Amino acid sequence: MPEVATETIRVFLLLENRLLREALGRLFRKRPDLQVVGECGLDGILPEELFAVNCDVMAIDMFDPRWFPFSCSPDYNCAFKTMLVGMDSDSQTFLEAVKAGVSGYLLKDASASDVIAAVRATFKGEAVCPPKLCATLFRWFAQSATQSQTRVNSARPDLTLRQRQLVNLVAKGLTNKEIAAQLNLSEFTVRNHIHRIMKQVDVATRREAVDVVRAHGLQLGS
Repeated sequence: MPEVATETIRVFLLLENRLLREALGRLFRKRPDLQVVGECGLDGILPEELFAVNCDVMAIDMFDPRWFPFSCSPDYNCAFKTMLVGMDSDSQTFLEAVKAGVSGYLLKDASASDVIAAVRATFKGEAVCPPKLCATLFRWFAQSATQSQTRVNSARPDLTLRQRQLVNLVAKGLTNKEIAAQLNLSEFTVRNHIHRIMKQVDVATRREAVDVVRAHGLQLGS
């Protein structure tokens, strides 16, 4: 019995490979639950314009952190999920994509049915990962957990009251611009402060800085 579509999934194709873009466009338009709302290569849109695209799932055929500000930055609040298609089986690229917030990762040998299933799964909030890269993800998570525990067991960070205020505002999800306005500081100053805090507690992201400070039981500024 044919599948009954219950909800339309809006898909945007940001694909440099024109043949792939056209092929997926034709494929998706044959499915009643998939609607292609836009398609172009990298020269058709700017990175900062992506967060405003009105779609549910965005399919991209390359990974460059400059094109993923919407996935990993608190300055953006996008409703759509991102999936990479036609990718190489490169563990480093895969991990960087996961860190950037990508929900799906399909290799070049993925079939048409694999791509359609991935779009539907990504739309439902599920993660799509090639079996051959699952082990890479598990190893990375285990290593990250070990490193986090090591940081927790390290010397307690000595933060100033101002630094604790900044960490507290970061924990609340405020952007640098919002923090600057609340503390009457320049955005440049806030960015430098946060960079120093991250360096002081030896982490790579704002969220990790919050986690480390909390793990040490430090009281954040109000």
